[in-house]
Amino acid sequence: MNRPSDNPNLLAEVLAEASPSDFRVALLAETLRLARRRRHFRQARQATRVLALMLLLFVVARQISKPTAGSPPLAKNIVKQNYELVRTIPLPAGELVGTRSFTAAGLVSNLPAVIEVATVGGGYRVINDDELLALLADWPAVLIRTGPHSEELVFANPEDQKKFLIYQPGVPAR
Repeated sequence: MNRPSDNPNLLAEVLAEASPSDFRVALLAETLRLARRRRHFRQARQATRVLALMLLLFVVARQISKPTAGSPPLAKNIVKQNYELVRTIPLPAGELVGTRSFTAAGLVSNLPAVIEVATVGGGYRVINDDELLALLADWPAVLIRTGPHSEELVFANPEDQKKFLIYQPGVPAR
């Protein structure tokens, strides 16, 4: 049986015989190099954390100090409008024109009669496809559907379209 005091001596003898004389120095140098390397990685990791924290604080500070909604934007999106906005103001009372009857003003007209004009709403109706094609009996054309509520009328001869647009019922086509 081995005594515990023999173990350190045995280890020292095995290492001394199998290794060169500068092995202990090289082993110590390698251990110190690895320790320095770990310390450098730890310092670099800490420096990276500090830089990331500073960057985060900078971004938050920029977000807080952004201009408010009332300030003009840096770039304005230009949208082409299909209308023109007209702003109007009321006329002063002295520039308004009004009407009144001749009898109320004590004026007499030399015209034999007054013509009244009345405007009547409507006066048209939407025709269906059959009625449209019946109107086109003199011209070869086709009705093309491009969607549920989208149609296009195409004439076989483009000149016929010009004639159709000036066509009046009861008047022969030219």
